[in-house]
Amino acid sequence: MTTPQHKIGSGFGATSTTAEVLAGIDLTGKLALVTGGYSGIGLETTRALVGAGAHVVVPARRRAAAEDALAGIAHTEVGELDLGDLDSVRAFAGRFLATDRRLDLVVGSAGVMACPETRVGPGWEAQFATNHLGHFALVNHLWPAIADGARVASVSSRGHHFSPIRWDDVHFGHGYDRWLAYGQAKTANVLFAVHLDRLGRDRGVRAFALHPGSIMTNLLRHIPREEWRAHGWLDEQGNPTGYFKTPEAGAATQVWAATSPQLDGMGGVYLEDCDIAEPAPDEDGVTEVRHRVGVRGYAIDPEQAARLWALSAELTGVDAISR
Repeated sequence: MTTPQHKIGSGFGATSTTAEVLAGIDLTGKLALVTGGYSGIGLETTRALVGAGAHVVVPARRRAAAEDALAGIAHTEVGELDLGDLDSVRAFAGRFLATDRRLDLVVGSAGVMACPETRVGPGWEAQFATNHLGHFALVNHLWPAIADGARVASVSSRGHHFSPIRWDDVHFGHGYDRWLAYGQAKTANVLFAVHLDRLGRDRGVRAFALHPGSIMTNLLRHIPREEWRAHGWLDEQGNPTGYFKTPEAGAATQVWAATSPQLDGMGGVYLEDCDIAEPAPDEDGVTEVRHRVGVRGYAIDPEQAARLWALSAELTGVDAISR
């Protein structure tokens, strides 16, 4: 049974904060893993989960920076991990598995957006490799440690409206476009959750994808300031406009996805503004990105989700779940 891709009337919205969605929820004794959990909305997610009683593992490419950011936040630990390096992913997972602990919550919050053309591993396009393939490999390697009844939140974006999976040229071997590459990677984040939910459902492991909202974080570092103004992110004086959410509101949807009892028995759907999103209207693809809402059909298509899973398993050499 699949979860309908329609709002459930959660009572929350675009300005809801992590504190609000966690009100009355006790995570004492729960173990969470948050990639990117030391900066931006990832850090806010870590802080919120710890505040509700969880212990949080934070894999980090920049270990020293992570330790500095998390200093003073109790019940956190940092492990070295570069999502763009499959050897690093495998090594991190091996170290974690050796601790014989079980993960109750996994939040894939790390990522890169609209970067210049970059190649990692065997020549893979960096956004697809880091945002999707790294998380795919990580969850598969950690599968023996993911507890029955766990939740997995895959942080996507309304940027998935930019592009479906480019099956004939996934790694942009024939001309690079940073926004199309970002869109494809964010579509992959949704399709990953759709198929993971199908595979994990018998163990009660449920997966969700989500758009956190637009938040002014280091994720924007590759975007020139003139583009910020063109998109209406800054006013004429260079000050942020009301387009952005606060970090506390930006992290709320992924925290809600990972913890809310309102989602018990559900999964395999795309969320935004702390509710299940509606399907995107057909004309949505031609509007400005700031006005795009909902999820495109290609991002929640179960056949495309299964096809991407198979491709990802072939590329990474790991598939612990479907086997």
